[in-house]
Amino acid sequence: MLTGPLFMLQVYDRVLTSGSVPTLVALFGLVATLYIFLGLFDFIRTKALSRAGYRLDVELSALTKKAWIFSGLTSGNDRPINDLSTIRQFLCSNGLPALFDLPWVPVYLTIVYLLHVWLGLLATAGAIIVIVATLINELITKTPIREATSWGLQDAQFAEGSNRNAEAVIAMGMVGKVTQHWQALRHKALGQTQLAGARSEFITALTKAVRMLVQSGMLALGAYLAIYQEITPGTMIAASILGGRALAPVDLAVGNWKNFIRARQARSKLSAMLASNDNGQALVKLPDPKGYVSVSDLLKFAPDANISSSKHKPILQGIHFELEPGDGLGVIGPSASGKSSLVRLLVGLWMPDKGSVRLDGATYNQWDLDVAGKHIGYLPQNVELLAGTIRQNIARFDDSVSDEEVVAAAQLAGVHDLILNLPNGYSTDL
Repeated sequence: MLTGPLFMLQVYDRVLTSGSVPTLVALFGLVATLYIFLGLFDFIRTKALSRAGYRLDVELSALTKKAWIFSGLTSGNDRPINDLSTIRQFLCSNGLPALFDLPWVPVYLTIVYLLHVWLGLLATAGAIIVIVATLINELITKTPIREATSWGLQDAQFAEGSNRNAEAVIAMGMVGKVTQHWQALRHKALGQTQLAGARSEFITALTKAVRMLVQSGMLALGAYLAIYQEITPGTMIAASILGGRALAPVDLAVGNWKNFIRARQARSKLSAMLASNDNGQALVKLPDPKGYVSVSDLLKFAPDANISSSKHKPILQGIHFELEPGDGLGVIGPSASGKSSLVRLLVGLWMPDKGSVRLDGATYNQWDLDVAGKHIGYLPQNVELLAGTIRQNIARFDDSVSDEEVVAAAQLAGVHDLILNLPNGYSTDL
């Protein structure tokens, strides 16, 4: 990065004064070699960051998807996959290299001081202005960016929900009102995005103007010092270039600050979600369950309730019973009496706030739910088949399940003939 200004310094102070062509050729050969290495190192850094971003996605995507699925048991408002994509995109952009270049600013300023103290003071003043502007940019854009992300998430969720329930929306004459509500959510997201962008764009323009002003100011100051022979003309040019070089990383960082804030907020949310779905314990593989179920002193509040608040009453309290393999139990009661909540606790979707639900003597936090779930049948109130073929849905997306097992399951459920009448049978896409 110092090659340009130093080459300019040598050309003005050595080549032009001596008229030596061999010196010029030697210097240019050295410059060409250095720029080749600069390009090589820049390529390596960019490629390394790109690979790091994709590796992060590969290593965390499965954990993130599982966390997202479990978040659907409660509110399901967060989209950690989007957060992971935001982090990966930032790693692969030029925003992170800009942050890596910031620590070199003092080095450039020190070299300017070595050329002349006045030039160093002017460059330092410009750097301070730009750094202060960067801090201001952080303060004035952080909240609008967070709000824009939140409203954008609500906008996307409402759009997905309205599309998923298109039949009801159209049949009940709700298209206009649903569209208006979606537009209101979208306008709030766009408004906050525009607010953050406008503030960031103002700071970016300011820092760019300051950088160019300082660079020209250093040229003017250098010319003044050269007139009084305190520095050489080559020093004047080199100092101007170095001043611009010292402020360039800050300028670039300010331009990418909005993306940096988004990536930092995404990382915080993603870390919190992954931590909430990690009990920190390695599960011991248990034998296949036989079907002994015991419920003891069961207490459960609504998942999003503030348990410490006296306003919230438990939805289930004081439940006791045991079931042997082969037993059947029916639960009847009015709406909102806790039937579905009890079922969610019995299959491990929810954890009790007090008491225990045990399958073959083990609570569900001791079971690998993918293992226990193979032995559990569950039919929720709202059912949607997943995007894929009929065969994949019947096989629970398990590639190890054979065609014979899939057909046998369909025959047992009485839908084999129905499936055969579909356009592509078991390979029909849903």
